[in-house]
Amino acid sequence: MEDLVIRDADVVDGTGAPSYRADVVVDGGRIVSIVKEAAAAGCQRPSAVRELDAEGLVLSPGFIDMHAHSDLALLRDPDHSAKAAQGVTLEVIGQDGLSYAPVDDRTLGEVRRAITGWNGSGDDIDFDWRSVGEYLDRLDRGIAVNAAYLVPQGTVRALAVGWEDREATAAELERMRQLVAEGLEQGAVGMSSGLTYTPGMYAKDAELTELCRVVASYGGYYCPHHRSYGAGALEAYEEMVALAREADCALHLAHATMNFGVNKGRAPELLALLDDALATGADISLDTYPYTPGCTTLAALLPSWASEGGPEAALRRLADPGTAARIRHHMEVTGADGCHGVPVEWETIEISGVTDPALAGYVGRTVLESARAHGEEPWTVAHRLLVEDRLGPTILQHVGHEENVRTIMRHRVHTGGSDGILQGAKPHPRAYGTFPHYLGHYVRELGVLSLEECVAHLTARPAARLRLPDRGVVREGYRADLVLFDPATVAAGSTYDRPRTLPAGIPYVLVDGRFVIDEGRRTDVLAGRSVRRTPV
Repeated sequence: MEDLVIRDADVVDGTGAPSYRADVVVDGGRIVSIVKEAAAAGCQRPSAVRELDAEGLVLSPGFIDMHAHSDLALLRDPDHSAKAAQGVTLEVIGQDGLSYAPVDDRTLGEVRRAITGWNGSGDDIDFDWRSVGEYLDRLDRGIAVNAAYLVPQGTVRALAVGWEDREATAAELERMRQLVAEGLEQGAVGMSSGLTYTPGMYAKDAELTELCRVVASYGGYYCPHHRSYGAGALEAYEEMVALAREADCALHLAHATMNFGVNKGRAPELLALLDDALATGADISLDTYPYTPGCTTLAALLPSWASEGGPEAALRRLADPGTAARIRHHMEVTGADGCHGVPVEWETIEISGVTDPALAGYVGRTVLESARAHGEEPWTVAHRLLVEDRLGPTILQHVGHEENVRTIMRHRVHTGGSDGILQGAKPHPRAYGTFPHYLGHYVRELGVLSLEECVAHLTARPAARLRLPDRGVVREGYRADLVLFDPATVAAGSTYDRPRTLPAGIPYVLVDGRFVIDEGRRTDVLAGRSVRRTPV
């Protein structure tokens, strides 16, 4: 007998087609049979070892998180309910140009310090890998959900060039090309950049174009966090589109938002730019999270010159009173490139996490609120946190616009990405709530998308970008990465006050045909593995 029959489900198959009622049979980790209700009339219905009554539930492909920061969480936390309970069955990690492969001993330590706010210090992790392939092999020992990896361009630059703001030599560029090629050969699906983060931001367009040519030759895609989401945002998007066109490389725009006061109501301009490029043959997609605040590290707001040389160099500059005063001027008056060219508004910067427990009193407050409580200037508070927590604080940045969020999520090349940072006492609720928030708030409550449209955005469309031949659709022969949810009750449980609350209305999630969520509870199943690039 087959392993499982899911009986009387309302199938939303990921293609955008209308739902239909069916029995779906799973065996050996794949969908082996779909018997639609009309075809089943008068016939013997399929049976299996387990029969699951799905009356009132929607069966869809598992959700694909196109922008995740679970690079260490997948290894640290086998439970990983933050994503599994949302119905996520595949995450794309290695984002924003900084992750943990490829590295050597020097750069591993530097990267760990640079992105402690994203992933923690890693002191509880055995870093027994250095290459991309070795990291993917580590994931293959068993993780909660599947994971695909992007070669991080900033890490590659740190390895070949260092953390200095200078052009790469010809030999260094060739070394970076080799590192990107090796990562793709070993299974990465593309390359990411963080062009407001050091050292990736020091790369000029010509350097990035050469690396994207390598990515294109392997059938991968380029996923940039581009140079500005604030002042000059449209110009930054134009730059990435032109760069990808020059390299003949597929482009996926990370967390494609239009933030800060200068961009209120300007999402249609971004979409017009993309539509023009798509009309002339460009291969472009994007992801967004369904919330207005952003989330990053406090150190990310520093001007790039202040972070040149790496984390220790940044801390030395912050410790020098004269240099710290220059940093403050750039942040508060000029508008640092790390803050997207916009003067920082301390009332929008909420501390969401620190690594030093002695600083926990700052969490959940904006920098301005803490400054007023202590009778200090905001910069004094921010400077203290950066120095005493050694660049560790994470922040929520309340600079988004709801009308932009809704406009962008309707676009035909849109996909879902949580950008979920799981660190900190009060992380962004998107880490635990992105996918049920799409289904509950934007589909059921607001009607911004139909259910069929939304599921397509979260499943088949990202699977196509990743060039996965047997995922993202409920179809015979496809992998049984599946989610069952109640369309009447599905909702994000996470809020800004209680960000780690799990969602409602998602009782069953399967990875490779095995239940990771069963009757609303996390099982001990670790069915996830690395999902590697499909050879061209």
